[in-house]
Amino acid sequence: MAATPAAAVIETRALGKVYSPGSEAEVIALHGVDLRIARGEFVAIMGPSGSGKSTLMNLIGCLDTPTSGVYLCDGVDVATLDKEERAILRRDKIGFVFQGFNLLPRMNALENVAMPMGYANVRHDERAQRAQEALEAVGLGQRAGHRPSELSGGQQQRVAIARALINRPPILLADEPTGALDTRTGEEILALFKSLQARDHTVVLITHDPDVAAHADRIFVMRDGELHEQEREPEQQQKRDLER
Repeated sequence: MAATPAAAVIETRALGKVYSPGSEAEVIALHGVDLRIARGEFVAIMGPSGSGKSTLMNLIGCLDTPTSGVYLCDGVDVATLDKEERAILRRDKIGFVFQGFNLLPRMNALENVAMPMGYANVRHDERAQRAQEALEAVGLGQRAGHRPSELSGGQQQRVAIARALINRPPILLADEPTGALDTRTGEEILALFKSLQARDHTVVLITHDPDVAAHADRIFVMRDGELHEQEREPEQQQKRDLER
């Protein structure tokens, strides 16, 4: 008897995005994108500037709406939601990590991590406890009182990851998260993503770097608004299997 496929936490069907449709400035950013990502997967999406990968991330992250097609986020048809409902879905289901850490300089690590819980109406006495737990989960429990200027680049990115996870979303979208880091620190951040995957988080990594993408279970490539899955060479797959 065949195994039942894991439930999709991200699913798109013929997803399309057109900017300025019908005008001379019309741009087809995405065309017929079909993508299915199961809970607990680590997926990388590659592509050069202008390929459509950032547009796809914005749609998956509910920061923009498609022109055509269907997007199911953890089983919810995003097209059926109004603006406020999309914001709630984004808050509860998706955590974002960017190349720029986007930490508030006057707040310490604990306060930066706790900030999203204010929008989620979490009780004030619970915020500090959860923020501390999130910092400990990324190995920064002892740096809770430090401001961003007192942290290294890798530590700041860990704070940003803790903040992205504070509302316990099943999906983590990371846009060039190692782009501002040296190679060694970048490897540490990628190892952290793998540990989060082991805790049933779905990680979607946007990158232009093949070495970074190689850490993922599956790699997709955006070309001219179309998405293609990249097949691994046998040697690459064997290496991935040994890393598990």
